[in-house]
Amino acid sequence: LTIVGLFTINVYTDGKYMENLAFVGGFILIIILAYYLILTLRSYNMGLKPLDTKKACAILNEIMEYELAGVVRYTHSAMMITGPYRIPIVAFLKEQASESLLHAQGAGELIAGLDGHPSQKIAKIEETGQHTIKDILEESLEHELHAVGLYKKLLEEVEDRSIYLEEYARGMIGEEEQHSLELKRMLKDYG
Repeated sequence: LTIVGLFTINVYTDGKYMENLAFVGGFILIIILAYYLILTLRSYNMGLKPLDTKKACAILNEIMEYELAGVVRYTHSAMMITGPYRIPIVAFLKEQASESLLHAQGAGELIAGLDGHPSQKIAKIEETGQHTIKDILEESLEHELHAVGLYKKLLEEVEDRSIYLEEYARGMIGEEEQHSLELKRMLKDYG
């Protein structure tokens, strides 16, 4: 590359090397800096630990199964709500069911992208059999807090191993924590 560059300089400067020594020196300096930049970027990428895709897929499958259980839980809960506050709470629960489906699909896509096999199971759904608004909101809060724990488990596995999966896990933790805060605020009136 340097030889081609010097030949190009010779052609465009009519062979006046001495008059253009600063130009040639600058050109070589740029090539050297580019080379070190490439080495630095390579060493940065190589600083990541190896990703155990089987473990990551296993955790993602656990997440997918739990999010699919959330679809069923929130849909069932929406059907069981009664009373004067039914309409906004049903809308909230249906929104949570739709979001759980999107979360499950996102986890499944990641599994497939890692050459894994997305599960066709759903996690066990615990139900107290109590269907007051307070009971349903408390069960929903427990569900969201468990989801936060699953995404934290994924983060621990992929941290410093995959920037993309690490950012995915952090984003999902943020979303699930936001849902938990919303549910805690909804439960305040039920002391």
